[in-house]
Amino acid sequence: MNMMVFNIGKEKQICQEIMAWSDHTLQKPSPYYNGLPPCPYAKKAWEDNKVAILFKYENNFQALYSTISQWSDDLDLVLIVDMEFEKDPQKFHSFLEGVNGAIAEGIFIDKDVWVMGFHPHDEPNDFIDDQSFMQMVDDEYAMIFVQRLSTVQESADKLVEKGYYDNYLEEYNVAEIFETRSNLYRRLKNGDETT
Repeated sequence: MNMMVFNIGKEKQICQEIMAWSDHTLQKPSPYYNGLPPCPYAKKAWEDNKVAILFKYENNFQALYSTISQWSDDLDLVLIVDMEFEKDPQKFHSFLEGVNGAIAEGIFIDKDVWVMGFHPHDEPNDFIDDQSFMQMVDDEYAMIFVQRLSTVQESADKLVEKGYYDNYLEEYNVAEIFETRSNLYRRLKNGDETT
């Protein structure tokens, strides 16, 4: 018999850490993003209770697959805390790219979903101040973010007009991610990858 042991106290600490990290790192205006916060919509999503946090303890992705296939527009973001994450950051991100491809092909029925991840061994991003953030828990975990593709891309298009990506796209290789997401969005709206 495989018995799951949930540590409610640890989960609460991790949730508090994620919210504190979001406040410290993602919600404050930054010159790198033309005076906007690194994640301009995070604060409102937290305030409006539009964020759900799930925990993944097993070496499978059922929590992710269920989140995608049962997406609820009552939320802006489902954040899956992956306690049993792939240790290789490249494999972790490649897997999520594959999931986005499967979503676009209709494997999960709903094609209007986007996933991305944060791996604890990712290279530091100089554009966000997470180095000065004091961690609250010792456990390492990855995070998988699940959102509506159309919401993310339409919001990103508005941010382009505000100069949000001016420095960021030049400094980091996010242009490829932005282009992939844009293509999947056009494909969703137009049935192909045309504009």
